[in-house]
Amino acid sequence: MHLPCSPHENTSMPIHAIFWDVGGVLLTNAWDHNERHDALEHFHLDAEEFLARHEMVVSSFERGKISLQEYLDRTVFYRKRSFTREEFHNFMFSLSQAKPEVLAFAHALASSGKYLMGTINNESRELNLYRIDKFGLREIFRLFFSSCFVGLRKPESGIYRLAIDTTQIHPEDCCFIDDRALNLECASVLGMRTIQIQSLDQLRDDLSKMGVQP
Repeated sequence: MHLPCSPHENTSMPIHAIFWDVGGVLLTNAWDHNERHDALEHFHLDAEEFLARHEMVVSSFERGKISLQEYLDRTVFYRKRSFTREEFHNFMFSLSQAKPEVLAFAHALASSGKYLMGTINNESRELNLYRIDKFGLREIFRLFFSSCFVGLRKPESGIYRLAIDTTQIHPEDCCFIDDRALNLECASVLGMRTIQIQSLDQLRDDLSKMGVQP
C-alpha cells in the first residue's frame, strides 16, 4: 500500500499541480456552522428546527441537486417570516470574506506558470459562483472541482480521483491544501501529498519543503 508523503519528508518527486480548498483556506467558509449560527441569531430562527431541516437537504444542496431557492424553501421559508427571501439571501452572501494574504500567495504561485492550480471544495452552486466572481478566483485557478459541479463531496474519494483522472497528473505530483484533517487523509490514501493549513507562514514553509516556490 502506498504511504503518502508528508511535507516534511524529503522527496525528489516534483509538484506539478496544487489543489486548494476554498472555505477556511482562501476565503472564510461559505455556509458552514459558524455562518449558519450567525444567520440563525440575526433572523431569530429556531436552531433545532432549522438544523434538522438543513441536515436533510445539505448533501443535495452542495451536490448541486437542488438550487438555493429550493434549499431556502425547505429550511427557512416553509412558513411565513418577518423578513424577505432577499434579505436572507443577501445576509448569506455577505458572510463571505477574503483571506487576502493567502489569496495573494496563491496568485503568485499561479502567475509563476509552474503549477496547474485548481480547487477541490464543497459548496453550493450559487454561493460558489458568487465567490468565484467576487474574489477573482478565475484569475488564479484553471479548474474548479466543486461539489456542486461534479456531484461529489469531500471526503469522498471520488472527488479527488476525478481531479487526478481529469488532469492526468500522477497523485504523487499533486499537493492538496485543506484546513480539515479528514479531507486530507482521504486525499493521502490516493497518493496525493497534503498540507493542513494553519497559517500562511506554515503553508509557505511546507510547500517550500516540497520544492514549491512562486
